[in-house]
Amino acid sequence: METKEMKELVLLAKHKDSGAFARLYEEIYTDLYRYAYYTLKNPHDAEDVVSEAVADAFYGIRGLRKPESFKSWMFAILSAKCKRKLKSYVEKTLPFDDSLSGDLCEYSMYLDETQDVRQALLKLSDRERVVLNLSVVAGFTSAEIGKQLHMNHNTVRSVQSRALAKLKELLAE
Repeated sequence: METKEMKELVLLAKHKDSGAFARLYEEIYTDLYRYAYYTLKNPHDAEDVVSEAVADAFYGIRGLRKPESFKSWMFAILSAKCKRKLKSYVEKTLPFDDSLSGDLCEYSMYLDETQDVRQALLKLSDRERVVLNLSVVAGFTSAEIGKQLHMNHNTVRSVQSRALAKLKELLAE
């Protein structure tokens, strides 16, 4: 879909045209789901957060200032939903029992490492987190990310490089 057509649909959706919003949604659903799935590693949770993000976007689209930023705005909403879901994963604790198998203890150690990574990711800016997730997790190229987020592909690479350096520093602490 061309940027001009997308901008027109956003303007219609801002006036509560549900058909226009549905067309926008159809255009970016695959990218939203892929991002959520690769972030959460759970297809049901990915569907849930995408649904929540889309519902929030539908009711909050009047607050979107720049229609041409619709896709990046959607990813920002989705990123926040994924962040909350990841926090809920971390907050869930496993009951400790001496009779637990070694596999569960290994899983617990993995969970601790995963929690460290997630905590470090939460310290990054939303922009850095979105770029990292889209590049490292979802496998998009810097050109594809730049197109989605309306950024120059060189800027995407710079943001990614700085974010990875920050993560390395945070995880070394």
